[in-house]
Amino acid sequence: MKVHSLSQEQTIPISIEEAWRFFSSPRNLEAMTPPEMGFKIVSLPSETLYEGEIIQYSVKAFPGIWIPWVSEIKSLKKGESFVDDQISGPFKFWHHRHSFEETECGTVVQDLIHYSVGFGIFGELARALVVKNQLARMFEHRREVLEEKFGKVTRSPQQTEGR
Repeated sequence: MKVHSLSQEQTIPISIEEAWRFFSSPRNLEAMTPPEMGFKIVSLPSETLYEGEIIQYSVKAFPGIWIPWVSEIKSLKKGESFVDDQISGPFKFWHHRHSFEETECGTVVQDLIHYSVGFGIFGELARALVVKNQLARMFEHRREVLEEKFGKVTRSPQQTEGR
């Protein structure tokens, strides 16, 4: 299984408390996901994340084809970070760490994702042709949504993908 990484950083001009309130509400994930992905929450035990929470979503793989996605909040440090791991869903492996740091410009929101598509060479081909672009589009859309909601910081966001 080949594991890939994706890191993203964006500064938003709000306090860390306001950023935490926004990101710790799973309902806001729908708004931050591109509409073409058809991301929908199926089951949500709480309006605010807690460690051990199981959240069920569905995503559109292709027109008319929906894939269930179940995540668990594996660790949570209020106001600092949380990790969601895929239990089942479109990836063979998905580990996403969200962290927050207050600076003089606002709050730096950092994402570090480790993922594997699975399916051997066919999965790697799908990652190169489709998945990699979908993940880039997801973060581009999120950046746009956050800038529209909270404003823009003059510093440029950074995004990198590793092997």
